[in-house]
Order: sequence, then C-alpha cells, then structure tokens
Amino acid sequence: MIRDAAALNLPVREALPGLRAALEGPGSAVLCAPPGTGKTTLVPLALAGLLDPPDAFDGVRRVVVAEPRRIAARAAARRMAWLLGEKAGERVGFTVRGERVVGPATRVEVVTTGVLLQRLQRDQELTGVDAVIIDECHERHLDADTVAAFLVDVRAALRPELRLVAASATTDAEGWARVLGDAPVVRARGTAHPVEVVWAPPTGPVRPPHGMRVDPALLTHVASVVRRALAERDGDVLCFLPGVGEIARVAGQLGGLGDVEVLQVHGRAPAAVQDAVLAGSAKRRVVLATSVAESSLTVPGVRVVVDSGLAREPRVDHARGLSALATVRASQAAGRQRAGRAGREAPGAVYRCWAEAEDGRVPRFPAPEIRLADLSAFALQAACWGDPDASGLALLDPPPAGAMAAARSVLAAVGAVDAATGRVTARGARLAGMGLHPRLARALL
Repeated sequence: MIRDAAALNLPVREALPGLRAALEGPGSAVLCAPPGTGKTTLVPLALAGLLDPPDAFDGVRRVVVAEPRRIAARAAARRMAWLLGEKAGERVGFTVRGERVVGPATRVEVVTTGVLLQRLQRDQELTGVDAVIIDECHERHLDADTVAAFLVDVRAALRPELRLVAASATTDAEGWARVLGDAPVVRARGTAHPVEVVWAPPTGPVRPPHGMRVDPALLTHVASVVRRALAERDGDVLCFLPGVGEIARVAGQLGGLGDVEVLQVHGRAPAAVQDAVLAGSAKRRVVLATSVAESSLTVPGVRVVVDSGLAREPRVDHARGLSALATVRASQAAGRQRAGRAGREAPGAVYRCWAEAEDGRVPRFPAPEIRLADLSAFALQAACWGDPDASGLALLDPPPAGAMAAARSVLAAVGAVDAATGRVTARGARLAGMGLHPRLARALL
C-alpha cells in the first residue's frame, strides 16, 4: 500500500494507460513528463506492479531504472521505498559504484548508467530484467547514449520482449523515438507552480569563464544575490554553481546568516549530507549545488532558485590525452530545469545572474557529450560489444570520425584492441571492466 495517497494522483498517472499500450505493443516508448509529475518514482512502481491498486503491466515483474548520477539513484530508490513504507533494499533497491543495497525481494533497482553499462557487458541478455527505464535522457551523457544503443541491440537480437523506456522532462522526443525504433511518444501534463523570473546581472565587469576558471567577481555577485533572495522571499534557496570549488567559495561568503543553514551538495558530498538535504528541515536553508540538483530529485522547502548560469561539460585535453571539464554557459533547457526547482511545491522565483538580453544567445540544449569528449572509453566499450567503429549502434548523434580515429589509436597503443582489426584483446576486456579511462586502467594494471 502506498504510504502517501497524494502520490497516486501525480499527473504521470494519467499517462500510464498510454505507456502500457506502448510497452504491450511495440515494446518501447519515450515518456515526456515535466518535473514534479512523478515519472522517476511512480512509473517504475507501476511497471513493477507495486501500486495499490496495481496498474499492472503484463509480463513486467523486475524493473531497472538508470539514472545519470549516484545522488539521483540513491534518492529515487529511497523515495520509492518510503512510498511503500519500506527501507531501500526490500522491494526497491539501488546500486551505484561502491554501494549495493538490494535484496531477494527487490522488484525495482535504481542504478547509475555506468553500472548498467558494465552489467550489459557482463550479461547482454540482462537476465531476470523485464523493463529498463533510462531516466533524464535529455542530459545526453555518453554512458546513457551508449546504454540506450546497447539495449536497442539486445531487443533486436536477443530479447524482443524486453521493455524499454526513455524518460525526460525536456528532450528531443522525436529523435529518441527514432533511436528506439519509431517508439510511441507518451506525454504527461505538468503541474509546476508559477515561477517569477528576476534578472540580476552583475553591476560591474565579469570575465567570461575559461577552462575551469570562474571570475571571483561573479561568485561574489552570486553570494550577494543569495542574500538578496533571502531578504525578499520566503522559503529555502537553491543556488546552482558549476563546481565544488565555486560552491566552497560562495559558502565562505555567506557567513553571518543567523539561523539560516548553508548546505553544499555535489557528487562528492558525503551520503549523510545528501540525505539531510533531501529530508528537509525546520530551519531555513541555503542549498549550494552543482547540476546534480537539476533533475531526478526534489529538495523540499525550496521556493527560490539562484542560477549562476554556468555549468561544466567535458572537453578533450589534448596535452594529456584525457577528458577534462570546462566551464560553459548553461543551456536554455538547463535553465528551465533549474528554474522549475522553485515551483515544485508552491509558487516561487528564480534569480538569474545575467542580463535578459544575453538569454537569447545561450544554446537551446546542452551539447551531447559524444560530440565533445574523448571517446577512448566509448570506443573500448563498442569494441567489447563487437562493433569497433560503432557504425551499427543506434545513437542519437554519431561519434565524430576524427575523435573515433584518435580513440582507436589510443586503444591500440595500450594494447586494448588489435591495431589491424580493431577487435578487443584480452587486456582490453580487463581494462573495460575497470570502469576507468583506458589510459588510467592500463596504468593500474
């Protein structure tokens, strides 16, 4: 029995009949549901037949949900378990790198896309799994794109009965539908509360980001906007910053806030801190977060978002032959996701730390990682899959030819693939199983 009856009335519930028809017909679907509609928590429970009364999906008993980040995987699993009146590890569990909380009765398992990628390489049939949901596919992480392509192969060659769902709030629905084999697109209406946009550009000159560097003047401005938001609005404040260093710097400038608690949320934050942020608090809070808080989870109590307008994306560092992160302007889609955090529970406001005139020059969507990143790890995964040049994979964007040639050269140099045929070697299989960049994995071996 669901603990919170209101969860059964989330808007995505109205989309379940269409999703059921798609999965019982073609077997795949693209689910477009705005933030806060329940796609991350309600849909997996429905697929696994765990709702009361059950919204049964024929032939589905075990569901795997792939999330782009560890914090999102843990949070989604714990939320679903809480709805069932259980702890994670019973009927709902999760697996991330270094942590596995599942049991013999687990029907819904939330994993990171990296974990699912390794699992597919070990067991291409995904034995015992009836349905896979790739959540937040709009973020276009390389692991998620690769997992989707591999699953399309699995459905075509080994398990046509495996159900596959690509789910997102803001995505190229038609493109994903083509990747999944002309899959139906199922849409859910949104219930987001109105969010007022407040333009708060810096008053002085700010240097644009370069590499990992962010102008300290911008961070000082962001801290001042957080103070302004606390004075002008009620509720908790969620502030988006590009990385851990920027979070620490802004936190250092927010001293003397009295009873206001300042929390820092990022991928390296301790699990206890992440849990505390997601549990809510009686005290007023300022939550400084990277893009991990854009989607897949709700931070309770947030009524105000302060958006620095920056994000980090991978780029190839040719000097080292590895991927590195670079600070860039966040896309319009990311801006909508961030602003939506303020309207999840009640009307709210977003303070954008740039001029309204600049907004039209921001890219509409984040650049797909496959176009920008070093592709050595991807090329090794493709070689292990039996498609060294990735020409047979169902990818939304094909890998650039030059980047793939450079990746194959790296793999041949470390002995991961045969230089003549591109086929994976025994060493390459070992390197792929380590979940690291091939150069780093070779160094460890």
